[in-house]
Amino acid sequence: MNDAKYERIKIGRAGRIMTLTLSNPAKMNAVDGRMHRELADIFYDLQEDNSVDVVVLTGEGAAFSAGGDIDWMKRAGEGKEKGPSVIEGRKIVFGLLDLEKPVIAKVRGPAIGLGCTIALFCDVIFASDNARFADPHVKVGVVAGDGGAVIWPQLVGYARAKEYLMTGDALSGAEAERIGLVNHVVPDAELDARVDAFAKKLAAGAPQAIKYTKVSVNLRLKEIAHTILDASMAYEMVTFKTNDHKEAVASFLEKRKPNFKGN
Repeated sequence: MNDAKYERIKIGRAGRIMTLTLSNPAKMNAVDGRMHRELADIFYDLQEDNSVDVVVLTGEGAAFSAGGDIDWMKRAGEGKEKGPSVIEGRKIVFGLLDLEKPVIAKVRGPAIGLGCTIALFCDVIFASDNARFADPHVKVGVVAGDGGAVIWPQLVGYARAKEYLMTGDALSGAEAERIGLVNHVVPDAELDARVDAFAKKLAAGAPQAIKYTKVSVNLRLKEIAHTILDASMAYEMVTFKTNDHKEAVASFLEKRKPNFKGN
């Protein structure tokens, strides 16, 4: 894999374990256009890298990812920059599902919006006790279309998924663990060691048995994603064009409460 291709994702290697670090620390690793494009490619590139058996995905500094970059959304809405692409969005989700190597999410601080979706599509999720999880697409006037409508119901059931997706409310790490959204929540000081130990445990296992077990488990999840994702992303693209979304972006940048009017 050509590591130099990536700027918004830092790549580290230790034996057969690769660590991917989302890197936009000035904005809590928010996903801008560059990171979105890189996320669409990296899991497919990883599939072809025979030097790697296990992947750890994390964020730089005190956050996993604050989700989509609001400034990017504003520029896209004004026609000054290419906005989120449906093709790239599908590649991010299916890149994680198609990658045969296990992916461990290491989450500290906020995992919000697309950041939350990416964490939840990982195979095993470790979170710090300071982690927060939320999919607040509705709070910026758009549909939770980039994968939240696929993965939340599979992890926590339909009733809880609809509650959190329709409100955009955040969960603490402890609450996320309690309802089954994540695997493990540990004290922040222990997070790195716990993830390292688990990654080494997988790396010491039988790689073909592990990767094809992941593939087998993901077959049904991929069917569900194929059923839902195109529709949810289409709805999301429609709502990106609404006045409510423009109002949400403006209110966020102006630090005031949005006044939604349903158009």
